[in-house]
Amino acid sequence: VSPSVVYIQMERVQKTSPYHSFPSPFGDELFEHFFGDRFPDFMPKQDEQQEKRVVSQGTGFVFSIKDGLLSDKSYILTNSHVIKDAQNIRITFQDGRKYDAEITGIDPKSDIAVLEIDDISHPALKLGNSATLEVGEWVIAMGNPFGLSHTLTVGVVSAKGRTGLGISDYEDFIQTDAAINPGNSGGPLLNLDGEVIGINTAIFSRDGSNMGIGFAIPVDLVKNITMQLIESGEVIRGYLGIIIQEMTPELAESFGIDVNKGILISQVAENSPADNAGLKPGDVIISYQGNEASDIGDFRNRVSLTAPGSEVQLTVIHDGRRKTVTATIGDL
Repeated sequence: VSPSVVYIQMERVQKTSPYHSFPSPFGDELFEHFFGDRFPDFMPKQDEQQEKRVVSQGTGFVFSIKDGLLSDKSYILTNSHVIKDAQNIRITFQDGRKYDAEITGIDPKSDIAVLEIDDISHPALKLGNSATLEVGEWVIAMGNPFGLSHTLTVGVVSAKGRTGLGISDYEDFIQTDAAINPGNSGGPLLNLDGEVIGINTAIFSRDGSNMGIGFAIPVDLVKNITMQLIESGEVIRGYLGIIIQEMTPELAESFGIDVNKGILISQVAENSPADNAGLKPGDVIISYQGNEASDIGDFRNRVSLTAPGSEVQLTVIHDGRRKTVTATIGDL
């Protein structure tokens, strides 16, 4: 795996105040919020702020190679937060070769980014199948924690389908106890066959260091997004036009239905695909395309990954009766 993993260094420009003699203990934004421009000598104007260059680091890996007559490119997968606002991106391979990388595409909603370099001499990692992962299965993390190049750690899959963490808009994380630290972001999470089954993205920590709870984006979610970024530079997502919430036993009782699972529609946008399909507030979605609908995060992911224009089948409980409706997915 190591020859495909890269150490990423980024250069960013941050705006800083030129006034250091009397800093506000609350920060410039809070100071200005309460006091406005009553103290103009202490508050720097936007054009008076100084620029400070900051270097940060992360990890990435070659996952696709395009061998063409006019251009040979290697595509490198990483997190969007790793390269956010970066002006210069420099990558280093294990053999010491360095390249200036260009951004192919960024999708902040899923925290995925693709870089490219004009070289195909480095091997690409094979993307595996995260759907077949089982809790307790051994996994390997490879990255550059604290700048320590090509560090390998090992652990197990602690849980699957973690959502509602507030890390990104579309979540379906693999949780692992393989040690992940600052600098690991964007690196591969692998099975014992050396196949990528996730991208190491975040940790739960009280002090910024590893506490045995790390999160990786599953590769099945990554595949669809990366191909769109390579082909068009952007991600097109499906849209139903509903606001939803999870069904609870209390809500099920209040609606007079027997199921405790499902997703409750609380609002339907006017003239949306859901509205045109006849879905109403108070309907409970119990399946989408034949798959059980019980987790909001998983349901949102499945809708977003459905191509606009596709017809989908939803089984809902409406006025206490089960029925199937057909909706044509829109473009978010």
